[in-house]
Order: sequence, then C-alpha cells, then structure tokens
Amino acid sequence: MAVLVLDKRKKPLMPCSEKRARILLERGRARVHRMVPFAIRLVDRLVENSVLQPVRVAAAPGSKTTGLALVRDAETVDAITGEVIRTVVVLMLLELKHRGHAIRDALTQRGGHRRFRRSKLRYRPARFDNRTKPEGWLAPSLQHRVDTTTAWVTRLRRWAPVTGLSTMLHRFDTQLLQNLEIGGVEYQQGELHGYEVREYLLEKWGRQCVYCDAEHTPLTIDHIHPKSTGGSDRVSNLTLACFPCNQRKSNQDVRAFLAHDQKRLARIESSRKAPLRDAAAVNSTRWALYQQLQDTGLKVDVGSGGRTKWNRKRFSMPKAHSLDAACIGHVDAVERWHQPALSINATGRGSYQRTRLTKYGFPRGYLMRSKSAFGFQTGDMVKAIVTTGKKVGTYLGRVAIRASGSFNIQSATGLVQSIHHRFCTLVQRGDGYGYNLTLLHPALNHGVAEAGKYVTA
Repeated sequence: MAVLVLDKRKKPLMPCSEKRARILLERGRARVHRMVPFAIRLVDRLVENSVLQPVRVAAAPGSKTTGLALVRDAETVDAITGEVIRTVVVLMLLELKHRGHAIRDALTQRGGHRRFRRSKLRYRPARFDNRTKPEGWLAPSLQHRVDTTTAWVTRLRRWAPVTGLSTMLHRFDTQLLQNLEIGGVEYQQGELHGYEVREYLLEKWGRQCVYCDAEHTPLTIDHIHPKSTGGSDRVSNLTLACFPCNQRKSNQDVRAFLAHDQKRLARIESSRKAPLRDAAAVNSTRWALYQQLQDTGLKVDVGSGGRTKWNRKRFSMPKAHSLDAACIGHVDAVERWHQPALSINATGRGSYQRTRLTKYGFPRGYLMRSKSAFGFQTGDMVKAIVTTGKKVGTYLGRVAIRASGSFNIQSATGLVQSIHHRFCTLVQRGDGYGYNLTLLHPALNHGVAEAGKYVTA
C-alpha cells in the first residue's frame, strides 16, 4: 500500500512507497501527518517544485459496502497495432462499510415512540402530511451511503493529486432483469452477454448453491421451474446451482427435486419472489452519487457492474469491493492489486439522544452530559501501555470513555475493559470511522503496532 504524501503547505503530492516514507522519516525530511490512512508531510518540498502524475479515485457503490481505489492511469501505445493500452496501477484499496441499517432501525424506533406518545397523550395532537420532500430526496439510510462515499472521495482528493473520478452508474439493469428478451443488440450480443443477470443472481443467492449450500465452486444458472414444463427466463425463475446438483435436478420441477427437504423448498420459493427493491435502491444511490461526483468539476468515468465483473474475471482477480472499483470502465491491465485493503467502518460521532429508552419509550438511563473525559472522546484511537495490574501489556484500538476514568479499548484481539486513562496516549482523534488494516508496517507507525498483527481503531 502506498503512503500518502503532502508538501509543507499540506498540498497533495504523489504517494510514495513504504520504504521511501521510512527513509524520509528517519532523515528528518518528513513528519507524520496522519496515522490511518498513513500520511506524511514533507518539510522541504512544495507542490510547485514537484512532478505529478494523473491519479484517479474509483468508487464501486454497494448497499452495505462501497469499494474505493486510488489508482494511477498509465497509457502506452502498441508499436505494432497503434492501439492505446490503458494500465491501472493500484496505489491504495479501501472498503467503506455503511451503517444504513442502524440509521433505518433508529428512525423506525423513534417513529414508533412518537406515534405512541401522540396516540396516548391528548396534548400531543397527531401530525401528518405536513412535511414536503425536496426534489431528489433520498431516505436517510440511503443518503448516508451517498454522503459517506462523497466524504471519502473528498478526503482522498485532499491527500492525493486526484485528476479524475470513476463510478459504477448501473450495478443491475432492472429492465433487463425483468425481461431477458427486451431486444436490441446492445443487450443480447457481445462479450458482456449475460453478465448483468449473473452478477445479480450471485448477489441475490449469496454466491452459493441453493440446493447444497456449496461455496467456492463454479456455479451454474438453473431454472427453478424448467423451461420444458413451462418455466420462463424471468430472473424470478433463475437461481444458482453447482454442477452436480444441476445434473441431478435435470428437468425436474423444484417441488419434486426437494420433496424430501420442505424447509429448503420454502426458503427458495420465498427468496425467488423477492422484489427488486434492493437493486432499485442501489441504483438510486448510484445516480445521486454520480451527481455529487459531477459537482466536483472533475472528469467522471462510468461503467456497469457487468463490465466490471468481466474485467475482474479477465485478470483472474478475486471478488472484493475495492478490486471492483479498480476494474471499472475500460481497463486493459491492472498492476499492484496484491495488497491489503483498508477497512473503514462508519460508526458515527456518538448519539445526539442522551437518554436511553425502554421498548415502551420510557427513560431507563442517561448518557454523560459531556462527550469527552480526561482529554479523550469515544472513538479516539489510543495506545495504552499498562504497567501494573492483571492487564499488563500494550493495547492499540478504539476507546470508549467513562466519566470514572476507566476506559474500554476495542483492540485487534477483542474488547479490553477497565483500562485507566493514565495509561492511554492519543494516537489519532476519532473522525466517525473505525479502521481495520490487515498489514501495517512497524516502521511507519513509530512502534504503535507490531508487524503482522491486525490494527483496529
């Protein structure tokens, strides 16, 4: 993973390797600007005296996780054919995990408490139909996905000389999913034929065989109700099966094939009738994200989920959200993708509601009036060196504060409770996100973590 570099005025320069960053720090030519993602600031360089290359941020939006990739585009011309070959060099991989489900559950609970109060208390009249929604309005759980993705694109633009953006504008073509015979050569011909449907089925059925739950094996598309008995090609009649199960089922109806397993049959029947609301919701957030990226003024390239998967298969790359981002659009080769991805969990910045309620809406407890204690806030990354007691050792992680001064630290090995604040040293202020990196070089963190261990903040 490349190290982000800033000049003396905090303007972005080209990222460098870990080895070069270590040398710059040892020679005193750089200072640590940020721990995660790791960034250094040069003390003797200005952006005006540096040579910059085109860097691009690619985003692969998803319902639960959005993949981000910081890449450098290198174009070469084939001397024989004269064809321009576009090579993507991966500088950094990131996976942003959203908390839309938590926002949805919190709003549902709040709405239930509000309805209860207004129905039971005479002085709280009912209120409805008195709020208007602006054009382009998205539900808060969906708007959260757009906002967090846009925020991280903005961050990467502050830390790297970004000159272009990429995103997947369509993950699933819902019109094609509803009717495979919609017509038109753009749907039924070419090397991308069928990739939209296959990608949707993989997401819908969890990338495993529905008849035996086999994973990490080649899967085939199977008709739940065979075409020979009147089954259609609609996506609601398609599922995934491993080759042995597909051969055993042959042209049997699913009810006959699973007559001995009624629970599995009921699960398949309920899943296949699931509407396409999830795909439609993902597509709606993609359009909103596309508009936000266009507002940056940078050139925005777009691609589809089908083409992204086709690119990934050509280069024999495993399935990962961050690698999907690196394969968006027209790509002829991908280099340096064998690197760990920085996992970013959206955790929020605490709760505005300082009173905890029961399921009936009555108070059951109160949070601290102040969100800070002894110079720390919940969410800060701290390093605790415990020298006495039963928990002697060094811990690095995300802290949860208490007014008593006895903190909890979520470290890589689990939750460590009751660590006194005098043992804690601030590493990085909380910014509403938790980080988990599978590899952090010890020379880049000034002894914060040991080589080969996971780092969680």
